[in-house]
Amino acid sequence: MTNVPAGAAISLALIEKAAGKKLTVKQKANANSVVAGLAGYGAAVGLNQPHRLAQYLAQLMHESGTFNYDRELWGPTAAQKRYEGRKDLGNTVKGDGSKYRGRGPIQITGRANYRAFTAWARKLDPKAPNFEGDPDAVNTDPWEGLGPIWFWDSRGLNRYADAGDVEMITRKINGGLNGLDDRIHWLVRISLVMLGYAPDGVSALQKAAGEAADGIAGPRTRAALHKALVALTAPVARSEDVQAAPVIEEKPVEVKVPVPVETPVIPQAVDTKVKHRIDWWTKLTGGGGIGALGLGGFLGADWQAILAWGGLLIVVILLFLLLRNRIVAAIGDVRQAVEG
Repeated sequence: MTNVPAGAAISLALIEKAAGKKLTVKQKANANSVVAGLAGYGAAVGLNQPHRLAQYLAQLMHESGTFNYDRELWGPTAAQKRYEGRKDLGNTVKGDGSKYRGRGPIQITGRANYRAFTAWARKLDPKAPNFEGDPDAVNTDPWEGLGPIWFWDSRGLNRYADAGDVEMITRKINGGLNGLDDRIHWLVRISLVMLGYAPDGVSALQKAAGEAADGIAGPRTRAALHKALVALTAPVARSEDVQAAPVIEEKPVEVKVPVPVETPVIPQAVDTKVKHRIDWWTKLTGGGGIGALGLGGFLGADWQAILAWGGLLIVVILLFLLLRNRIVAAIGDVRQAVEG
C-alpha cells in the first residue's frame, strides 16, 4: 500500500480507479471540470485535506451519476413539479421550477441558489456570468467545477466531513437521505483508493486496522477509513474540528421473556398453623349449618321452623361481621407465612 500525500491533487486517473472503469468522453469532460475546480480553488476552502475530499467526491459521484449528468433530467416528475412556486428556492415566477432545475456536478437548484452563486463567482471574477439570467452558464468552465465548491463551502460541510458524518452531509445536500447507500458506496471506494488500496479492498483495510476482515464497510470500518485519511494530513495543517468518525453501534434490544411462576408449596408447619387458626370458624359455621338443618328437620316445614332457621342464620352472619377482623388477620398470617 502506498499512501497518497496530504493535499495531493485529485486526478482523472484516481476517479477512474475508484469507478472501476474507464470513463466515457462525456464523463471525462465533466470529471475534468471538477478536477480543475479543485486544483484552482479547493485549498482555499479546505478541500485539500483527504478526509474532506473523499466526502466531497463521494457526494458528486452520486449527484452526477458518476459524472454522466451535468443537469437534471426533466420529466417533469411529481417531485419536479413541486419546484414551481417554492419560495425557499426563490422560485417566485411562473416557469422557475424548470428554468432553475439542477445543474452542475452537485445539481444547483432554484433561482435563489443561481443568484447566490453569481454573487460568489463575481468575487472571484467580476466578469463571471449572471447565472440567474443564464442558468446554462453553470455548466461552462471554470464554473462547472467551482459550482460544487461554492455549494459545499456555503453550507459549511467541512465540519461534518471532519467528523466523518456522511449522513449529515447527505441531509444538507439532499434535504433528506435519498441515495445514502450509494453515497456511502462511493465514499468507501474513493477513500480506499486515496489510501492506496484497491477500490474493493475493504478486507485489506480491515486487517491493517485490526478489525475483523469480513469485507463489509460498516460504521467501524468507515471510522477506520476516516482515521487513516485524517492521518495523511500533518497535524499542524488539520482543522481544529477534525475528530474520529462517530461509530454507531447497534444497541441490543432486551426481550423480556415471561418467567413461569410456580405454584408455591405451603410447608407442613405453616399448613398446620393455618388449619388451627381457621378450625374454629369452620366448626362454627359448619355446626351452625348442621344445627339449622337438624332444627329444620325436627320442627318440620311450618312457619315456626322457618323462623327459627332464619334466626339462626342471622346469628351466624352477625358472628361473621363481629369476627371478620380476626379472619382478615388469619389470612394475612397465611400470606406472610407462605411468602416468608
